[in-house]
Amino acid sequence: MSKHAWLYTEMVVAETIVHQKDDLDRFLAFSVEQHPVVLQIGGSNLKNLAKAAELASFYSFDEINLNCGCPSDKVAGHGCFGASLMFNPKLVGDAMSTIAANSNIPVSVKCRIGVDYRDSYNELCDFISEVSSRSPTKHFIIHARKALLNGLSPAANRKVPPLKYEYYFALLRDFPELQFTLNGGITSIEQVDAALGKGASGVMVGRAAYNNPWYTIGRVDGAIYGVPSHNLSRRQILEQYEVYADSICEKYGSKRVNVRQLVKPLLNLFHSEPGNGQWKRMADAALKHCKTVKSFLEETLVALPDNVLDSTIVNSPLSHEGQFSDANALFPPPYKSMQSI
Repeated sequence: MSKHAWLYTEMVVAETIVHQKDDLDRFLAFSVEQHPVVLQIGGSNLKNLAKAAELASFYSFDEINLNCGCPSDKVAGHGCFGASLMFNPKLVGDAMSTIAANSNIPVSVKCRIGVDYRDSYNELCDFISEVSSRSPTKHFIIHARKALLNGLSPAANRKVPPLKYEYYFALLRDFPELQFTLNGGITSIEQVDAALGKGASGVMVGRAAYNNPWYTIGRVDGAIYGVPSHNLSRRQILEQYEVYADSICEKYGSKRVNVRQLVKPLLNLFHSEPGNGQWKRMADAALKHCKTVKSFLEETLVALPDNVLDSTIVNSPLSHEGQFSDANALFPPPYKSMQSI
């Protein structure tokens, strides 16, 4: 649906890569059509990160990203990686240097603007400065909320802490030699375009792309990259995906990957369209017995009108009115490092 948007994998723990080195295709393989693809890894053990980066380098990822933003108890709560890494920028810098030294792939960090009580702009800048000075890291993805490690679920951590886009735009001002991608609260292509218009060097869209892929991923090439959109109908996209998905089942077997996993990315393809409710009900029933994506689609697509299945993306003009007003908030004072003070 997009030839130009960058795809970030789910986080893969470095220890998983190391311990599954004889079965890595299951975790790291992807088809060449999916480029550009970024591998996001989690971890803090330098030895394991080094080995994981070495093994991942054989898969030709376009970037390796270290997760320093996940607030899950299973991750940050154990004090080993995720958002808790922001408490130790020296370790993150060393980790990024280790990853870069053991692969030939550019590296990046995804982080929050702060964690718990350590949420001042200067503390964020200290983190960025330390990591970038200790490693070749030049790209940071900034989730413009802090993480609260105690008392909030991962889902609540994506909504409850307030967005502070002004921190992100201040980073652009204070670290012009680095690249910053904005993440958090972006729910439409209009907001992506508005953020870029405000000076953002990149924008990451997460759940909005999953919840409504047709109007986010489907429009991004024309609206953001200024190139022709895919011009495929949903039916044509599903025909191509069916071939891909069933080849994965044949390659790895039903014990490794099942139809439910392969169908999951499709479930919101008809968001807000006529027949969507019936399609989801039929999908739920079909997933209990279908053994291939082909049989799943044959059984369920009858719920949708032909005009929905056969329509193509219409790149309507973007409306920026009222979008991204938070970017106009007062910026924090210019950063002064402890060294300069």
